[in-house]
Amino acid sequence: MSPVEGLGRLLLVFGLLIGLLGIVLILVGKGVLPDRLPGDIHLEGRGWSCWVPLGLSVVLSLLLTLVLNLVVRLINR
Repeated sequence: MSPVEGLGRLLLVFGLLIGLLGIVLILVGKGVLPDRLPGDIHLEGRGWSCWVPLGLSVVLSLLLTLVLNLVVRLINR
């Protein structure tokens, strides 16, 4: 595979990921998907609040691991 083909595949994968992220954000905005996951920590006090997205971090870590593994396998063909 030539370097141009590899770059083309990489750009295609990133374009698809950006499209999927856009769809997810639209669904979250419409209330179809939750904006907070189980495991997220939300603390509030007088005049302050703190949100620690632990559940979201785990989900994003798993998704990025899968996607990056797929990208590496496509590039190394």
